[in-house]
Amino acid sequence: MIKTLWEILVPKCDNFGKEYDLEHHHKWDEHVRNLAGGLTILKSAKGQWISPDGQLFSEPMIPVRIYCDEISIDTILDYTILHYEQKAVMAYEVSRNVKLKHKQ
Repeated sequence: MIKTLWEILVPKCDNFGKEYDLEHHHKWDEHVRNLAGGLTILKSAKGQWISPDGQLFSEPMIPVRIYCDEISIDTILDYTILHYEQKAVMAYEVSRNVKLKHKQ
């Protein structure tokens, strides 16, 4: 399988606006680390999106970068929807041109 660099937007708060505690995020981090081998968590960003029924959602998001194959990112998306009880979760490919070099 070809690995690429992906970014997924993880919600910082639940559907009622309450911030998830660190333990909740750490469980997600562990799951992703076990699946993909690692992740890079970036600083929060402000996200806005309109649902299919026209409702505006405005919420802080945590961009997370993951180097994995497409099957793994689909698994991570499914897990994220369940773990954070979301209606939708977005991930996008950042780059196919990734160089990973190990110390010799």
